[in-house]
Amino acid sequence: MTRKIGILFGMENTFPAALAARINEMNAPGVEAEFLKTGGIRMNQPSGYRVIVDRISQDIPFYRAYLKNAAMGGTVVINNPFWWTADDKFFNYALAERIGVAVPRTVILPHKQHPPGTTGQSMRNLIYPLNWDEIFSYIGFPAFLKPYSGGGWKSVYKVHTPEELFAAYDQTADLCMTLQQSIEFEDYFRCYVIGQEKVLVMRYEPRNPHHLRYVLDGPPIDPAMYERVVNDCLKLCRALGYDINTVEFAVQDGVPYAIDFLNPAPDADYHSVGPQNFEWVVTSVAEFAVKKALSDEDPARQYHWSHFLSGGQVAARGA
Repeated sequence: MTRKIGILFGMENTFPAALAARINEMNAPGVEAEFLKTGGIRMNQPSGYRVIVDRISQDIPFYRAYLKNAAMGGTVVINNPFWWTADDKFFNYALAERIGVAVPRTVILPHKQHPPGTTGQSMRNLIYPLNWDEIFSYIGFPAFLKPYSGGGWKSVYKVHTPEELFAAYDQTADLCMTLQQSIEFEDYFRCYVIGQEKVLVMRYEPRNPHHLRYVLDGPPIDPAMYERVVNDCLKLCRALGYDINTVEFAVQDGVPYAIDFLNPAPDADYHSVGPQNFEWVVTSVAEFAVKKALSDEDPARQYHWSHFLSGGQVAARGA
């Protein structure tokens, strides 16, 4: 019986082709990888894939709906399309604090403009005006104003005063935003986490141009810092259920603060991550996808939301 692995992707070029080639080079019995093709989908129709590696459904609602249907039909989808649909960064921060991972102080703010189809009457449960003094006292300055869910540094503002905050807030239209303590970091790490087991810790400089952010010749990482970062990565990804993710840490006064860990389709381009990191990611994802393809697990078992909402399920897979 052939157990096909489908790779679903968009504009990226280097990673999907390398992943498919690496899986096929492994010659696992009955396992083969290909670029997924699909059209109109009948409801409750099996996908024909044992595993799908999802790299694009965050941008294409049609693909997200297709993946949920595929999961219901017995396909293992990496990452879980149900939880990925429901998750957001504000929830991530709250969960991280609950399980003992250091995160910046964060407050979620109402939309500056009413969402489409709503009016002031729709917001009648909202305190107005907000108690800004209380918010500023809790967060402090400088701070970051950023969407409660999103990525790519879109609509992110660093603000140093209430006046700067209000000017930035006025530009956010109907986006839901968070205000977050700024971590003035002396070190920064971006970590790939694959299969909730493997972690690659990389020095990273988010202030550099995108193609220069991965620091390829940095100094060694202090062993105690490395161990804490790895353990925090595993705590977060096991609690959230992500099998592919990146976790970013900003280090201030020796404390690694988890800054961003909602990246279930993280950058894996050869030209930005560099040859060594690229090789690690391709190999690790290929091995994990093949492991899933050969398993007899029922994927429906992982789609119960209570597993994620408890925030307490941080033990290793199968423990």
